[in-house]
Amino acid sequence: MFSQTLTARADSIAHHLETVFLFTQNDVRTTLIPVTIFALSAAPKYNPAHAWHAPLWIWFHLLQFNIANQIQDPEEDRKNKPSRPIPAGRISVDSAADIRWVTVPVCLMLSLWYGTQALLASTVFAVFTIWYNELHGDRMGLSKNVLTAILGGCLEVGATVAGSYNSRMDKVGALAVALSSAVFATTLHAQDFKDEEGDRLTGRCTLPTIFPKAARFSMMLGIPLWSFVLSHIWKLDALSTTAFVAYGAYVGTRFVMYDTVGADKQSCKFYSVSQNITWEHTEVKLTMDSYQLWYALSHLLPGYWRFFYGV
Repeated sequence: MFSQTLTARADSIAHHLETVFLFTQNDVRTTLIPVTIFALSAAPKYNPAHAWHAPLWIWFHLLQFNIANQIQDPEEDRKNKPSRPIPAGRISVDSAADIRWVTVPVCLMLSLWYGTQALLASTVFAVFTIWYNELHGDRMGLSKNVLTAILGGCLEVGATVAGSYNSRMDKVGALAVALSSAVFATTLHAQDFKDEEGDRLTGRCTLPTIFPKAARFSMMLGIPLWSFVLSHIWKLDALSTTAFVAYGAYVGTRFVMYDTVGADKQSCKFYSVSQNITWEHTEVKLTMDSYQLWYALSHLLPGYWRFFYGV
């Protein structure tokens, strides 16, 4: 009897943990991995034993944001993303909303452990999460890009501080965050092209729906230009600079040359982290595709500078 009760409780806990993870599942490839790479590259002092603090800090803040986002329009998710926890019937909107507001003090207390810089990043993140979701700041393309860049910058600051051995960010780290946020704000719409048709049907405003041609040409110009600028700032050698700029030109040109939904999905994979995650009961199977990842590669550059030129 006791063993049956224990098994039932263990199954229930596993079910709830799986539900919580599913809120953040889609952002593992687009946010958790790239920001972790960035944080460990930008951290002033790197200690492998301390590295796990960065993805932990990121994940809790992603949970806060994603629950806030997914309780806004569950009906749309039932049509387009039925595997998410709410449309899948794993949790009610009211229960998810309760967890959403609990995550705010949890994230703040976690950040307090790492000091003032992480606490400030968590506070700003909470404010802009409300602006993006509850105040519907994501409804306009330009507003969405700026807000997402700010939120991404907060994740990078907090993760860099959490992942640093001495829990602080120096001037190099601050420069890295500023550059990363600027890159994100001006190239984020790479992820919107594959959803352009659906966004038009639902009336969602993104740069590809507002300025379809200009948005594509901005990728062709922006990605190789950023590749050159970042290579110059972080002092890459000539061969690495040539390779990075050439790859950026290839990625950017794809968005202009190939404009079908399938091609846009492929181009997005070359731009961002490409990864497949599937669930089988309580087991996670993670498979990485072997793409050269422009956005992830750009996050490694501060680490390159620290290795060769840092003191």
